[in-house]
Amino acid sequence: MKIDFPHRQFAHCESGVTANLLNYHGFPCSEALVFGIGGGLFFGHVPFFKINFLPLTTFRVGPGGIFSKATKRLGIEVVKEKFRDPVAAEKKLDHLLQSGRPVGAQTGVFWLPFFPPAYRFHFNGHNLVVIGKEGDDYLISDPIFEETVRCPSEDLRKARFAKGALAPKGKIYYIEKMPEHFDLPSAVIAGIREVCRGMLKTPVPLAGVRGIRLLARRMTRWPDKLGEKKTLLYLGHVIRMQEEIGTGGGGFRFLYAAFLQEAAGILENDRLLELSEHCTQIGDLWRDFALLASRVCKKRVTIEDSFEELAQLLNRCADEEEILFNALATEIK
Repeated sequence: MKIDFPHRQFAHCESGVTANLLNYHGFPCSEALVFGIGGGLFFGHVPFFKINFLPLTTFRVGPGGIFSKATKRLGIEVVKEKFRDPVAAEKKLDHLLQSGRPVGAQTGVFWLPFFPPAYRFHFNGHNLVVIGKEGDDYLISDPIFEETVRCPSEDLRKARFAKGALAPKGKIYYIEKMPEHFDLPSAVIAGIREVCRGMLKTPVPLAGVRGIRLLARRMTRWPDKLGEKKTLLYLGHVIRMQEEIGTGGGGFRFLYAAFLQEAAGILENDRLLELSEHCTQIGDLWRDFALLASRVCKKRVTIEDSFEELAQLLNRCADEEEILFNALATEIK
């Protein structure tokens, strides 16, 4: 059995899954629009929360947040379930597929055999859509791949019940009912307001522009405090979270810039086009940071001198994002 599900490749897994599901159910939309309405843009540096034994640095909201908030703001009824028993989880998935319903699932990348070996690391926030089953293989629409892929049931079971941080616990989600009408301007405004709050008004210094500055301060102390080997592990982990998990720091800014372009038309506000250009420039700054950080990790530049330059780049990102989101918050009051 295979659902006639139009697969489209996107830059990021969850916003891509959400866009593909919404398009399947009759709401044509881009990945950027889904990302913006779902309030996907974020920054957080949480030293005491570890991913693969290294401090968490995140450039997006937590797994599931984009789908949940985008569908809620558009008035779409959804069902989300978690399971304790892998057998029961698989039976429920098969039942939904038999009824002709494509199903979103949160998985651990390490257990997905269709990923190239270099990208199979322990990250449990990867989203995909299961669209059928043939024999013992599930048919999967994974938006970061060009074509649909196959996954043996045993491997998908392991991926759905991967252990560790952000453990998916068999999580699935699907669309139950679409509304007759969509209030798209209100959904866009709600998404923008959430991102502005998250980047400017968090009560703790771990998130938003304060979180970027926190990372900059801590980074300058890494060489003396951690030693060279551990310092390079920490920096490499930041790059991986920025550039390999989803679309990363710069990529997320480019995606948000594309959302602001669409929002300008939806809200009939040309000022958002100017802010979109500013957001693109910020994405370029993040890419400059990633480029220098990668050169440091490969020891192509002097480690001691480079961390001050890296911190300066991060502080420039924070300064520019503070200007951008203050202007954006003012514009959509």
